[in-house]
Formats: sequence, C-alpha cells, structure tokens
Amino acid sequence: MMEKMLFWALFLLLGNFCIADLPKKPENISCIFYYKKNFTCTWSPEKEDYPTVYTVNRICKFGKNDSCTSENHASCSFFFPDLPYPSTYSIEVEAKNDFGEHKSNITYWKLRNIVKIEPPTILTVEPIPGVKHMLQVTWRKPEGVPASNSYVCHLRYRRVNSANWKPVSHMMVNETPYNLTGLWPLRQYAVSMRCHVSTSELWSSWSEERIGTTEGLAPNSSLDLWRVLGPVQPDGRRTVQLLWKEAREEPSIRKADVYKISYFPENETAAKETKTTADQQFKFHLGSGAYLVSVVYYTSDGVSPEATLRIPAVHEKLLQCIEAMQVHRSQDHLEIQWQTSAAEVDRWVIEWYPDLEMENLERSWEFVSQTRNWTGRADNFVPFQCYNISVYPVVGVVVGVPHSIQAYFKEGTPLEGPLAKAQNISAQRATIKWEEIPKIQRRGFISNYTVFYKSDHGKEFARTVNSRILQCELESLESNTQYTVKVMANTVAGGKNGTSFNFKTSSIDIIEFVLIASVIGGGLFLLGILVMVYSLTKPKLKRLVCPEIPNPAKSKVVLWHGDSFNSKLHLGEVQFHGKMKAVDERILKPYLSSSGDLVDKLVVDFENFLDKTEVHRIEMMKMQENILSGEKKKYVNSPYNFYSPSGKVFQGLPTSALTSFEGTQEQCSERSDEEAEERPSQRPSGILEPEQQPWEEAGLNPYLKNSVTTREFLTSEKSSDPIKKKTEI
Repeated sequence: MMEKMLFWALFLLLGNFCIADLPKKPENISCIFYYKKNFTCTWSPEKEDYPTVYTVNRICKFGKNDSCTSENHASCSFFFPDLPYPSTYSIEVEAKNDFGEHKSNITYWKLRNIVKIEPPTILTVEPIPGVKHMLQVTWRKPEGVPASNSYVCHLRYRRVNSANWKPVSHMMVNETPYNLTGLWPLRQYAVSMRCHVSTSELWSSWSEERIGTTEGLAPNSSLDLWRVLGPVQPDGRRTVQLLWKEAREEPSIRKADVYKISYFPENETAAKETKTTADQQFKFHLGSGAYLVSVVYYTSDGVSPEATLRIPAVHEKLLQCIEAMQVHRSQDHLEIQWQTSAAEVDRWVIEWYPDLEMENLERSWEFVSQTRNWTGRADNFVPFQCYNISVYPVVGVVVGVPHSIQAYFKEGTPLEGPLAKAQNISAQRATIKWEEIPKIQRRGFISNYTVFYKSDHGKEFARTVNSRILQCELESLESNTQYTVKVMANTVAGGKNGTSFNFKTSSIDIIEFVLIASVIGGGLFLLGILVMVYSLTKPKLKRLVCPEIPNPAKSKVVLWHGDSFNSKLHLGEVQFHGKMKAVDERILKPYLSSSGDLVDKLVVDFENFLDKTEVHRIEMMKMQENILSGEKKKYVNSPYNFYSPSGKVFQGLPTSALTSFEGTQEQCSERSDEEAEERPSQRPSGILEPEQQPWEEAGLNPYLKNSVTTREFLTSEKSSDPIKKKTEI
C-alpha cells in the first residue's frame, strides 16, 4: 500500500514538471501572400525556452496538402510555384520539443485578400520647361501584379531637408504621369510611391525616393543688407564691412552667380564706385561723410532688386528711440523684448555675437518688422557663452542708435574661482582682495561673491558681497591668530571656490601701538619737565645744569701797582664828575684766588680795548694755560696796554711794580669777602671814563657775548699797536 502511494506521488511531481516544459500553443497566426514569390506565415511566441521544431500544415481547397518546418523560428514559407491562385488555405501550426507537442487552432486564408505586390518604380521628377511652380512625375507599375486584379497607387512628396510628407489624394493607375503643382521655385522636392491590388488590404512598401528641382524665377526680392562700422581713423576714414543674405525664410537652392556692390557719397552720385564678389560679404574703406551703399545679385533667371543702406557721417546725430530691453530664457529659445514710443520705425535689426576679446568676430543678424520682440532658437547660440545682443531701429535706409544687452542662452558654474589675497592685516581686521574671473571662464553672470574664513581653533564664517565689489573687510578677528580664507564666485547655476590661503593677525593693532607710544612719550616728556623744574630749584643742581658764567666786572684783582692805586680801586661804584655811577661791566675787576695756589692771576677781558692781532691772542692763550696748569710763578707780567672806551690809552703795569706772591697773599687774607662786597667800588685814579658809553644805552654786556670756550676781542679803531707801545717803554 505504501509503495503505491509513493509511486503516485512521484508520478504527479514528474508529470507536473513535464507539463510545465511543454511548448506553448502557437497563437496570433498571420499570413501574407507575395505574388509569384512565397506564402509566409508568422505566429507567437517568437522564442521558446527549449529547442522547438515548428511544423505548418497547409490544406488547399484546390490543390495538394503539404507542410513546411522551422526550427526555433516563429515563421515558415511556402514558395512559388507551389502557390495556386486564387485559392483558400487552411493553416495549422504544430510546436514540438523533447517534453511533448502542442497544436494551434486552424486558421483560413483567402489569397486574393492577402496578396502584397512590389512597389512601383519612379522614373523621373523634372520641371516642365516654361512652367513654373511644378514638377512632373513619371513612373512604372509594380511587377508581379495578378492579371485578374486591378491596382491603384499613391504618391507623396516633401521638400528636401524637411521631414513633413504631403500625400496626394489622387489615385494613379496605368502608369499615367502625374504633375505636382503649387511648389516653390528653385526648391528641391523628394517624391515616393506605393501600390496595392484592389482586392487586397495590404499595400506595397514605399518606393525609393527621387529628387527634382523646380524651375526658378527672376529674383523678385532684395537681399537683407547689413553693415558693421569700424573705428574712425585719425584721418577720418573708417572700415565698413557689408553683410547680406536672402530675405526669404529659406535660402534657394540655385545660388547667386555674382554680387554687385555700389557705393557713393550721399550728395555726389557721379562719384559712384562699383565692386563685384562671389562671397556674401565685402569690406572697404569710406570717408567721414555719409554714403549710400547698394547690393544686387545675378542668377541665370535675372537680376534681383537693389538692397540699399545708408552709412551715416561720423559726427551725425542718429535716431534713438529704444527705451529698455529685457531678456527671457527658456529651455529651447531666448526671447528679447524692447520698449519704444517711436511709430515710424519700419523694421528692426537684431544683431548678436560672442563677447570675446577677438577681432573679426562672426556676427549674426535678423530683420523683423511689426513686432517688439524676437525669439532666438537654440541652434543660434552656444551654451555657457556670453553674447552681445543689439537691436537697431531702421527707418527706410537710415539705421538708428542701437540698444545693447548681454545675455547667456544657458548659464553654468565658473570654471575657476577667484584668486584672492590678504592686505592691511592688523590685530582685529584684514582686507581680502581678489581678481575678477576672465570672461571665458565665468560661464554665466557673477551674481555675488562669498568669502569664507576660519581660524585654526574656531568655526567657519561667511561674508557675501556684491558682484561689483572685489574686496571684503573682515572685522572682529582674534589677534595673533592664523586664518584660512577662500572666495567663491556664484552664478545662478552654482558657485566655484578659489584657492584657499592663510594669513595671521598681528599681536597689537597699529592704532593701539601709536596710542600707547604717545601716552608713554608724553609721560616721559612731562617727567623730564618736572625733573628740570625741580633741579632748577636746587642750588647745586642748578649750578650743574646751568653753570654761572663769571662776570669780569665783579672779579677781584689780586695785585695792583702801589697802595695808592689799590686804595683808589672800588668794586661797587666810581665817582665821575661828582656823581656815583656803576662801574662799566666791560672793565674787569680784580679776582683773588681763594686757594692760594696761584701767586698772580689776572683775568682781564677788555673786548673793546684789546687788539685783534694774532700775536696778542697767542700770548693770552699761553698765559691762560700757565694759570690753569698751576705752575708756581712768582710774578705775572702783563705786556698789554689798557684802553679806555673813549680811545685813551693807559700803560699796563710793569713787572717791577708787581709785588711778591707772599705779600699779595697776606694782603688778601686781611680782607674778608663780606667787606669787599659791602665796600663801595672805587675807580682807580689812572682810569678815565668817557662821557658817553654807547654800550650802556643799549643795555648790553659785551662780556656776555662770548661763551666760555670762545671769546671775541674787540679793539678800538684809534688803538695803537701794543707791540709798539711795549717797545717804547
């Protein structure tokens, strides 16, 4: 019992597996009868998982039954001549593989309903001489059409470089030529045909295309003429480049043979010049005045009308009527709109060319009329390229002042970021400057710049500036800190970062440094003034800072000749003409050395009485050196003569009149300094005082004119030579 159950279980499993691998039933059987060629049937599915052999069984109503086989292909054919016509076939398709077989349903086919013939043959497509706007098509009927059936044919045509076919509704039979009318002159047209048997539903395939050209007419429209004016030269001449193209929407196939250019000054028709060219542009030079330029073209059919344009004078004021312009971009076109209040404008010229720093740029232009907008197609522009677009008003042959604008058909991110650097770096501020990106690398309008900066231990900050500004001031920075900076240029499509760089802020700001230095310097200056004032209040410091210059008038002469002369000498004041007057400060007073080292020291500086001779000056310097060196001399000889201010001369004291050093010291010791200061000065009887003393009236002291190290000796004009005086004595 258990063995039977196991057997049935295995049978069911293997049986299901085998049923799943059987070939699928052929369906959607379709058959076509190619007259005098073959009878072909197709079905689905087209491919099986396992190798499959298909067998097509044909049962003919009026003929023998047969079959055809096909391996792994969902089609099979019966070939001529085993194709009786007309007849009806019964078709059954059988699919077989290693796991079993599967048969389709039986289908029935009438050959007259499924017959398909070959396409016709187009012989010629040519214009009729003298007939315009027409092409005549001649053709031959298809081969293999059943004799018992009629056929009909269809024709279609299109212009070359166009994908739009236009069918002809007329049915053509019996190889009758057909005339295509309503065509453009000087245009190329492609023609194709197909046919089918009247009883069949199946058309033949389209025939091979044949191309024909319509006959041309004499040109009836002028060219679209444009000009590009070059800069004015110092002599007033300028370069003019003429450009032209056909005014029709599409160019003609038959090209112009030659173009004829004529130009002359506006008021001098007799000075007309003519040039010819085969190109569609011409460059020549004109003067500073206004000119009229015209162009015509010649074809085999005739001459075109004249296209005329006026070249304005150099300093001529032109029509200016365009008030504003706007640009609108879309996915596949660019639209320009402009506003104007002028109603007399006949047409407008739209000119565009790439904004590149190059000479002889290729310019494109179009004429439009009765509109205030223009749409440029995508094939007129290059993406990521900036274009200069200008709109010119044209009234008759006069061209007005253009209105220009720059536009991109499509914008992208810049190719390179800005090149930046840091300047004016201080403790808390820095200026970031960068260079403008070259036009060819922008790929769009720069909307703004973003400056990113970050310290080594802080977060990143960003500053955004306008596109017209090429620098940014960073404030509130940390002192003595290194920063990393990069600048990004942004367009509507995105941004591009430039190369990052580093800079370090200073420890102290320049303003702070100057302020601190000013405070310290001012404090030191005030301190110095206070120290100086304080030092002047102290006698010792006062003598050290400002030493007192000895006044010769208050000096004490340690030795005079005779007691009578000494008794007559008073230090305070002298009696002259019965009146007491102050002794002139220009007369030196005796000075007694308190040290007792010097025997004789007589310092007498009579600047107005001594001679300026070199001999006296040298002897005086030697005497001063001897006194300062402390040499012990018993006597001091004075070879000088003394002169009074009035010019009188009195003889100096002779050597014999000087007393000894010891006697002098004893006499000086008997006198006290206090008595010398209290006792009124007495003038020696031997010294005469002049009645007028100019130096007293001026209030000047000649002894103070000289510094300690430099003395100027003044002499009287009437003074005699001291050497001679000494010789006489």
